[in-house]
Amino acid sequence: MKNYKPFLVISLILFALSGILYLLHITDYLGLIVSLGFLSLSLGVKGTETLQGLSFTMVILACVCITLNYPQYFLKVGDFKLKGLITPLIQIIMFGMGTEIGLKDFKRVAEQPKAVIIGLAGHFTFMPLMGFALAKLFHFEPEIAAGIVLIGSMPCGLASNVMSYLAKANLALSVTLTSVSTILATFLTPFLMKVLGGQFIEIKATDMFIHILQIVIVPITLGLLFNRYIKGKTTWLDKLMPSVSMFGIATIIIVITAAGSKSLLTIGPLLILVSFIHNTSGYLFGYWIGRLFRLGERDSRTIAIEVGMQNGGLASGLAEKLGKAATMGLAPAVFGPFMNITGSILASYWHKKTPKD
Repeated sequence: MKNYKPFLVISLILFALSGILYLLHITDYLGLIVSLGFLSLSLGVKGTETLQGLSFTMVILACVCITLNYPQYFLKVGDFKLKGLITPLIQIIMFGMGTEIGLKDFKRVAEQPKAVIIGLAGHFTFMPLMGFALAKLFHFEPEIAAGIVLIGSMPCGLASNVMSYLAKANLALSVTLTSVSTILATFLTPFLMKVLGGQFIEIKATDMFIHILQIVIVPITLGLLFNRYIKGKTTWLDKLMPSVSMFGIATIIIVITAAGSKSLLTIGPLLILVSFIHNTSGYLFGYWIGRLFRLGERDSRTIAIEVGMQNGGLASGLAEKLGKAATMGLAPAVFGPFMNITGSILASYWHKKTPKD
């Protein structure tokens, strides 16, 4: 394994320097230095087996930091508004997901129906209801509150498969839950938003259904066809797609953060608290519902991660489609990076504890 330790030292120096500059009230380049610190840390954690899952999250935090400090550079290029990139990027990410799954992933529903049903039921009941309860409890503005319900109504997060792998959970079950939940979201997300999100703002379920078809189903179908007939014949494209997906997620978060930077600076800390409650309660519920129904340790870990992690990128895409990227899109912009942090911490903890089954 390559030696990444020097990057850990560099990141500590940069964070220490940023702290000194903050105390001296020298803030002109503070955001840039903190961003460089996170970028260096993203390389540093690659040298440790248990923390390498945090690498991409550190990159995201660097992007968020630089965008919050200099939002004017991430709003438009010339006359082109960068918000226009969100939908095509989500479609590329969904296509990439389709290239990584196959019919075997859906066949596992019949092979282990109990675990799949428990995971999907927990994900599409507990998380949207918890999002609704938190939005009510903290009295957010209507469109921001609807964004919290939106992130709670999303399918399983794409990063959940990586977390399940690191957590020594059931990776096959994880991929199946992510795939099936993404397909089911076509119908369940508009329904949940109509019932729960409709308590805050007007939700046109039919329009949302059409948007999900465009953003999710069409590109995933194309990805499945690519997987079936082309994958393996274009090695360069197979290797490129994961990097393209990561770049797409980072770009979406940058654009959403820039669009809602003023609101994020005021309600960001509160959204982080809500994200922590929403996210960790999902892990706890998912794990113990698995144990309650006598699933094994590996399956219970998988369901914990799949219930607790949502597809923040898709939520951002839908918010943009609805013309509310700067309001409904705020919760996905905060929840997305934060759930990757908590997911990585949980995966690192479980990585050290090999399940008996």
